[in-house]
Amino acid sequence: MSENEKSWTRMSFRGNKVWAETDSSGRLKVKNGKVLIKYNLKQNYQYLVKMENLMPEEYAQTRDKKTRKSKKTEKNSTADFPDETIFPDETIPENAIVIYTDGASSGNPGPSGIGVFFCFGGHKKEISEYIGTSTNNIAELTAIERALKELKRNDLPIRLYTDSSYALGLLNKNWKPQKNIELVHRIKSLMTAFKDLKLIKIKGHAGFEGNETADRLATDAIKMKH
Repeated sequence: MSENEKSWTRMSFRGNKVWAETDSSGRLKVKNGKVLIKYNLKQNYQYLVKMENLMPEEYAQTRDKKTRKSKKTEKNSTADFPDETIFPDETIPENAIVIYTDGASSGNPGPSGIGVFFCFGGHKKEISEYIGTSTNNIAELTAIERALKELKRNDLPIRLYTDSSYALGLLNKNWKPQKNIELVHRIKSLMTAFKDLKLIKIKGHAGFEGNETADRLATDAIKMKH
């Protein structure tokens, strides 16, 4: 079935308006407890999310109005990251190389691995590497470094997604590194070579294919070594 033949309905997912796939009767199309969603019908990116995390748009709007006032007083752990996103949005350039990176450490410090998932047009590439005994923060940074080193072109737009607030703080927000100073400096040096590079904070473990793939690649690297 082509994209044009699929049916979609407006829903809310974690406070964001999305389109969810429906069957011929207009009901949500559920497979293994998950539903296919898109942030924008014109975009190519689509994701499988747990059905229980979806709700009718009207109900979500009512709930949000009731809780908005109280939420303003709550401390937001991602307040330093206004560009945090659950979805790679429709503003991604059509010719962009989209990358998801993740790092994993069993023990922190302990056996560690990195995962990198590239998407460019219809092409995809995966990297899963064991990096020895390390910390989760080092693994997150190393995954980003590995991704940038792998790129053969610096003239195309690059959109790199990571769920690491630590990595984004150091690389996007100019946090002063207390540890891993040389690694941070190496990555920043690599970043200067690209004409249009954007690192974006994505919500981890939220059911999105790219991020989940990178996470699997990182953990698989540790499993294969041990």
